[in-house]
Amino acid sequence: MQKPNYGKMLDDKLAELEKSGEKPRLMLHACCAPCSSHTLLFLYGHFDITVYFCNPNIAPEEEYIYRKNELKRLIAELGLDVELIDEDYDPAPFYELAKGLEDLPERGERCQRCIAYRLRKTGKKARELGCDFFTTTLTISPHKDCAFINECGIKTAEECGVAYLCSDFKKHDGYKHSIELSRQYGLYRQNYCGCVYSRHRAENKE
Repeated sequence: MQKPNYGKMLDDKLAELEKSGEKPRLMLHACCAPCSSHTLLFLYGHFDITVYFCNPNIAPEEEYIYRKNELKRLIAELGLDVELIDEDYDPAPFYELAKGLEDLPERGERCQRCIAYRLRKTGKKARELGCDFFTTTLTISPHKDCAFINECGIKTAEECGVAYLCSDFKKHDGYKHSIELSRQYGLYRQNYCGCVYSRHRAENKE
């Protein structure tokens, strides 16, 4: 069975929108400024974008605030007409879903539960605000399971009643472009995904 080409699916959707002249409302879940940089520029012009910063996995609180502020700065410096909605810092939901999975590596069940939680929150927020689509910047990361993210997004769309925009933002040299943009704008590039467990693994590697 041939694997879905999520990058082509996104290209086809953008071509469809360009042909129709439509500009739907998109709720874009953002994990950090570097991952958002290429993603925002790639999608801007095709959608009326609302960025949603909802990442209860990030620890400590100072890290959460710093990443959120970097995202705000990026949007301002790019000069994009994009709304940013951010949630108050509340790591309790993450620690609840991570119970018993603390020692698993990235891409394991803990990571999957975390992604699923954030996508559900994004889909719910998209429905609440009347958006036409929702998606996430997470597929730009080579450390994340792109197929799982998209499958989870499609499932979430069925639950929340808002269409999920399939993606693989690594395509078109997206990850490389995000690194170039990070240098250009002096963005903070963290050395761990966000949670305390990924931070400990990164520190042990160093």
